[in-house]
This record gives sequence, structure tokens and C-alpha cells, in this order.
Amino acid sequence: QVQLVESGGGSVQTGGTLRLSCAASGYTYSSSCIGWFRQAPGKEREGIAAVYTGDGNTYYADSVKGRFTISQDNAKNTAYLQMGSLTPEDVAMYYCAATSSTRCGRGDAALYSSWGQGTQVTVSS
Repeated sequence: QVQLVESGGGSVQTGGTLRLSCAASGYTYSSSCIGWFRQAPGKEREGIAAVYTGDGNTYYADSVKGRFTISQDNAKNTAYLQMGSLTPEDVAMYYCAATSSTRCGRGDAALYSSWGQGTQVTVSS
């Protein structure tokens, strides 16, 4: 079955960087969408980035554009989220999600059928 495993979360100071990884298995990774989502306590889930593994086309939410970069490696069936200029507003549980659709959407969680367990990101001021 589809399995997504996130890693790389942790605690950094304001302005710091982190790289999250999402290792995927159990489906055809090379023509699919990987999305990154986050949810802070008391807030709705937010779709922040997505990549179509077939051609590398990406989407970013305005809240992370210019600070975060999504990438992926078809050889490793792994997607990454490089996060920079982190602030306390980025504190959340971060999830990766996958869909076999060729349309990754614009942060639309409903498009994604498989989810990882999440990794926590904490940013201190």
C-alpha cells in the first residue's frame, strides 16, 4: 500500500533553515503529485507547496513563496521541502501527501488520497 514517511523536522531559531523529506513507496511515484501541508494548533490545514513528479512543475502558497523550495528525486522516490527564513509563524506539524492525479492543485487537500504521519517544526524567537 501507499506509504509516505516524513522526516527532518525539528527546532530552529528565527531565520534558520530546515529540510523536510518525504519518502514514498507503494505506488507509481514518477507520475504523481506530492504536496506539503501544514497545520498549526487552532488553525486550518494549509497547503503550502506541491510538485508534479513527471515534469517538476511546482506550486507555492504566498505564505512561503520565496522562502521554501519543493523538489523531488525520482530515483529515490523522495520529495523535499527546503525551508528558509523561518519565523514563529511557520510553527506547525508538516505533512506530505500524494495523489496519482496529474493535477496537483493549489493547496487543495481534497485532491490528495495518501498522507504521511507528519513532522513537527518549531521556530523560536
